[in-house]
Amino acid sequence: MSSVSPSPQPGESVTEGGKTPQRTTGHRSALLGAMFLMATSAIGPGFITQTTVFTVQLGAAFAFAILISILVDIAVQLNVWRVIGISGRRAQELAGRVLPGAGAVLAALVFLGGAVFNIGNIAGTGLGLNAMLGLDPKIGGGISAAIAVLIFLSKRAGLALDRIMVLLGAVMIMLMLYVAIVAAPPVGEALKNTVLPERIDVLVITTLIGGTVGGYITYSGAHRMIDSGVTGVESVREITRSSVLGILVTCVMRVLLFLAIFGVVAGGVSLTSDNMAAEAFGAAAGEIGVRIFGVVLWAAALTSVIGAAFTSISFVTSSQGKPRTRNLLTVAFIAVCAVVYLFMGQAPQTLLIFAGAFNALILPFGFAILLWVAWRRRDLLHGYRYPVWLLVVGVLAWLLTVYLAWNSLAGLAKLWS
Repeated sequence: MSSVSPSPQPGESVTEGGKTPQRTTGHRSALLGAMFLMATSAIGPGFITQTTVFTVQLGAAFAFAILISILVDIAVQLNVWRVIGISGRRAQELAGRVLPGAGAVLAALVFLGGAVFNIGNIAGTGLGLNAMLGLDPKIGGGISAAIAVLIFLSKRAGLALDRIMVLLGAVMIMLMLYVAIVAAPPVGEALKNTVLPERIDVLVITTLIGGTVGGYITYSGAHRMIDSGVTGVESVREITRSSVLGILVTCVMRVLLFLAIFGVVAGGVSLTSDNMAAEAFGAAAGEIGVRIFGVVLWAAALTSVIGAAFTSISFVTSSQGKPRTRNLLTVAFIAVCAVVYLFMGQAPQTLLIFAGAFNALILPFGFAILLWVAWRRRDLLHGYRYPVWLLVVGVLAWLLTVYLAWNSLAGLAKLWS
């Protein structure tokens, strides 16, 4: 929990008489940044590609898959934010308290998966700047990595991180809203299929869930929140409100992207190129649509670079350590990923498959530990009595993540064979 200080600085809180702390402008900015960090981390280059491909495959019925993924996201994030926020400890620190060695295992899984996927995220920024400005993808990737590095080298890195996540998140929402309106999708058909789908594809649903709440994404917003000083039982309402608003931001971004692509597909356009997302944006809004796609892809990839780097380093450093040291380690993490991308042009496909399997394992493993803390370790929650309904919802979501992990391991076995 944050300490009392007569002169609070941005990122600190003051507790008086056990009342909810009065938040500074820095706190509010950090909470907003945490919300957008969670939302934009879920919307990366892979999600844009997946959404396009699945919309082409399922049409309006993809709305049902989005609904299920959002419900699972809500169940997971409400529990993750509450347990981490009330305890004031990062996920790996809680894991270490519950089971010796578990924290190190969780940290290794997140770090490895985050490193591999961040190479892919940097590649995504290069492709985004290529579509936006015609830059060579490697040059674009290098420039984008440099921008991410500058954010963490800033003297007020936390504030810079929060503001850039909010700014890029807002830009993505506004641009996707424009394309969705221009594409003129049959909204009524999409709404009907949200609850009464013409077709249900379990593989699509599991793939979507694994890509939006797997790996580092699960913990990105919650870790940023406790870094801002919002912790403890007295902050339960604030923690809950922030997690719900973050989920709503994610929901809006997902739905707008789906509607933009669906409008094009429903209009009879056949998407056949290697880059169907760019083709769809171009079909909806012409040349400016292709440029908009470039901006959206670049923003989605850059926020994922930042989110993956921040969260991965938060798993291998102590919350009590110096922020400057963590920032320098984050810079080194981004730089190494960028060098690998510049030499290889992309993340090695085999490593991506392995990282995907790790991501599928991270969620049930780490989430089970947090649920155990909620159920049996009130000492780590400062005596807080955890809501039974929320725990039940969390357990149901956890069972689904176990199923996802099993499918992922089956895919890994096929790779070896």
